[in-house]
Amino acid sequence: MISQLGRYEVLGELGQGAMGVVYKAKDPLIDRVVAIKTINLGLAMDEKEEYEGRFYQEAKAAGRLNHPNIVTIYDVGKSGDVAYIAMEFLEGRELRDIMNEGVLLPVDQVLNIVAQVAQGLAYAHEHDIVHRDVKPSNIMVIHDGHVKITDFGIARMASSSVRTQTGMVLGSPKYMSPEQVMGKSIDQRSDIFSLGVMLYEMLTGQAPFNGENVNAIMYQTLNAVPQPPNTLNPAVPEMVNFIVAKALAKGLEDRYQNAKDFAVDLRTCRDTLPRSGQQVDLSNSPVGGEKKLPDAIDIAGRMGAGEEEAKSASHVGLSKVFDSAVATMRLAALTATSEDVDELSKTFNMGRPSAESINQAGWSALAAGSVSPAQPRHTAHQSLAEPSTQSRGGNLLVVIIVLLVLLGIILFFVF
Repeated sequence: MISQLGRYEVLGELGQGAMGVVYKAKDPLIDRVVAIKTINLGLAMDEKEEYEGRFYQEAKAAGRLNHPNIVTIYDVGKSGDVAYIAMEFLEGRELRDIMNEGVLLPVDQVLNIVAQVAQGLAYAHEHDIVHRDVKPSNIMVIHDGHVKITDFGIARMASSSVRTQTGMVLGSPKYMSPEQVMGKSIDQRSDIFSLGVMLYEMLTGQAPFNGENVNAIMYQTLNAVPQPPNTLNPAVPEMVNFIVAKALAKGLEDRYQNAKDFAVDLRTCRDTLPRSGQQVDLSNSPVGGEKKLPDAIDIAGRMGAGEEEAKSASHVGLSKVFDSAVATMRLAALTATSEDVDELSKTFNMGRPSAESINQAGWSALAAGSVSPAQPRHTAHQSLAEPSTQSRGGNLLVVIIVLLVLLGIILFFVF
C-alpha cells in the first residue's frame, strides 16, 4: 500500500472503487481526515486519456455541487501514474452493505432515505449534472441517518469534453433506465428511473428487473412491468405503489419529470404513515433488532409463513391501479388544487378520479373535500351504498305488507 499521495498521508485502504482504490488519509496542513479516491493511469495511451478525462470530469462535476446530500470534494491532484480526488471522509456505511444483510427496513425509513437521495439529485440536475449511475453502492448512510450521494464518475455535463462511443452504455445494468439500455441520450429522468429501481428493491428485497445475465436484465428493463411492491411486502401502502410506478414508467413523459417532485411525493406519503417506532441504526454493523416482515420476501429470496397470497399474486397481470397515468391523477387529487386537477385531466384526456377509486387504493382524501385518510377504507363505500340499500329495504317492506293484506282478504271470503 502506498503511504503518500501528494501532501496526503495514507492511513489505510477503505475499499475498491469503480475506477481504483479508495484510501483513508490525513491532510497535514489542516489536520483533517479525508477519503482519497484514485485511479491508476498506467494504461494504454488511448485508455489513459479516456479514464483520466472521466476522472477529472468527476472532480469538476462534483466540485461544483454544494448540497447536504452530496459528498463534498476538497481537492484533486496527480502523483506519478496515480490521479486522485480528496473528499470528505464519511463515518457510515454503503447502502448496498445494509441491504445485503437481508432485512427489510421500515417503510417510513426507506421513504426517508430515498427522498434524501432525490433531493440531492434534484440539486445536481438543476446544475446540469446527471449522475448516470444511481445505485445503493453509491449511497452512503452516516450515523444520524443522513444520506450522501457519491461517485459522479460517469456524470454527464453539458460542457464535458469527454464523450462516450456511439451506443456505449455506462452504468450498472440492474439500475439502468430503458433509454440508457438502448444507448440513447439521457437526462435527469434516467436518474429518477434508477432511483425508482433502488426504491423498489429496498421495499421488497428484490430488484424489479432481473435475469441470469446482462442481456436478460436489459430485456426485462425494456419490456417487463414489475408487480406492485405491496404484493411482496404487505407493509407497503397503495400510494407507494403509485409513486414507484411513476418513477419506473418506461415512457419519459409518464415518468417524474424532476427529482424534486419525486422527493415531495415520497415525503408526503411518509408523513401519512404511522411511525414505526425507533428507527434502525444504519450506521452500525450489523443492523440489529429489525425483524423480517412475515409476509415479505427477504433479500435471500426466502418466503415467510404468510406468503402464499403474494406468491399467487405474482402470476397475475398488473393491476390497472398501478398504471402511471392513473398514479399521476391520484397524486394530483391528493396534493393539487381542484383547478389543477381539472387541467391535468384535460391534458391526459382522463376523467377526475372518483372518491371510490381513491378509496380502493387505500386513500380516501380528495382535494375538494372528502373522507379523511385516517378513516377506515370502507367508510366511503358505505356512504355510497346506503341509499340504494335503504331503497331496496323500503320496497321489500311495501311488497310484504301488500301480500299480507291480500292474504287477509282471501281468508275472509273463504272462511
